Amino acid sequence: MKDMRKFYINGEWVDPKEGTDLEVINPSTEEAIAVISLGGKADAEAAISAAKAAFPSWSNSTKAERIELLEAILDVYKKRSDEMGATISDEMGAPISMSQTAQSGAGAGHIKAFIHALKDYEFERPLRENAPNDRILHEPIGVCGLITPWNWPMNQIALKVIPAIGTGCTSILKPSELSPLSAMLFTEILHEAGVPKGVYNLVNGDGPGVGTTLSGHKDVDMISFTGSTRAGSAITKNAADSVKRVCLELGGKGANIVFADADEKAVKRGVIHCFNNTGQSCNAPTRMLVERSRYDQAVEEARGLAEATAVDVASNEGRHIGPLVSQMQFDKVQNLIEVGIKEDKARLVAGGLGRPDGMNRGYFVRPTVFADCTNDMRICQEEIFGPVLSMMPFDSEEEAIAIANDTDYGLTNYIQTTDGEKANRVARQMRTGMVDINGQSRSSGAPFGGYKQSGNGREGGPWGLEEFLEVKAVGGWTPEG
Repeated sequence: MKDMRKFYINGEWVDPKEGTDLEVINPSTEEAIAVISLGGKADAEAAISAAKAAFPSWSNSTKAERIELLEAILDVYKKRSDEMGATISDEMGAPISMSQTAQSGAGAGHIKAFIHALKDYEFERPLRENAPNDRILHEPIGVCGLITPWNWPMNQIALKVIPAIGTGCTSILKPSELSPLSAMLFTEILHEAGVPKGVYNLVNGDGPGVGTTLSGHKDVDMISFTGSTRAGSAITKNAADSVKRVCLELGGKGANIVFADADEKAVKRGVIHCFNNTGQSCNAPTRMLVERSRYDQAVEEARGLAEATAVDVASNEGRHIGPLVSQMQFDKVQNLIEVGIKEDKARLVAGGLGRPDGMNRGYFVRPTVFADCTNDMRICQEEIFGPVLSMMPFDSEEEAIAIANDTDYGLTNYIQTTDGEKANRVARQMRTGMVDINGQSRSSGAPFGGYKQSGNGREGGPWGLEEFLEVKAVGGWTPEG
């Protein structure tokens, strides 16, 4: 078992001041693979002090210097990409084939995209042509607390750490205590690439400890958090007294609208996407709305796809889904499947309670499909975060839009139709931050984020840079030249 108790503060790996041991569990085997330390207030404050001390120098670095550093980070990351994939697979259960491509690849992809965005970004701009003495400056906001989840570790870490560095901010990362090993490997990558002391720091811990210290501390200028809506609300309240910026990327309950004229692969795409990463994605299309003339066929198709979905340990190669991340997550998903069965409104057509046949160890669940759901059911309103699909019919475009928008969340919705005009019309009426049509994902650098209780702010591209910037208006500027 690996000893990973140290924190990274001011450019060095240091012993905890208030450490409490926590074992990192491999969810495929339920065995401990490492021990980390959960830090306390003193550890968080040491990292905050280092970041605060480094800010004056780093905030005055040039864009060229920051781009050069990000390019060095990308080079080292690429060399250790397979190691990153294996680490993520071990700690949170993503199948190794998927982990070494999508999970690890997300980190490299975001680094590349931010380098591109940074090259094009103008930090100083004139207000307009007829106001030559007015200047708009975009300046780093300061010390940033970055709190990331376990389900897509490198995706979320890169979306926060890289723009913080790229805009001249300094930061403290608190990764999820369920997936800390990938964050520590990422820290090794940044150290090897030459990140200056104090510009980036890492402290492991839980929400009530390190997380609360970061979100409430007067010397932290911004919190960027990805996780549950409940935790996001608590962070916002704790941050209110210091009036710091809070950027939130929270839960989702995506609707996938399948119109009668959708292509023949529409249902298959939706089921696969719902079950991807064992359903542990905030943007998963977990509610499938199908036009009634195609509904019965779609239910049978989804049933067959769920029954054909392989479940296996994360270390095995192949196209299968792995375990859920933890015992707590396993219990939550089992409870909500049971709720769906007991509500007696929906029809269980695939999966259900318990582990798949032949599995008596590991946090594995059965890919599950409920049909004939109504949108007021708990399984249609709560984010389950497991491979559970809820299906319901609709009769008109207007009804589909109403059902899709009838949720507290507003992250991602999906539309399946061969009528381009209809697809665009429906997309405009979705109360979500993102819409994907006919399986066409958004391109690299597109903004990621949602409406309503899915959070505020955007990550990725120039929008992701601006989350870390303050805007200063200057009058009486002397035009250059």
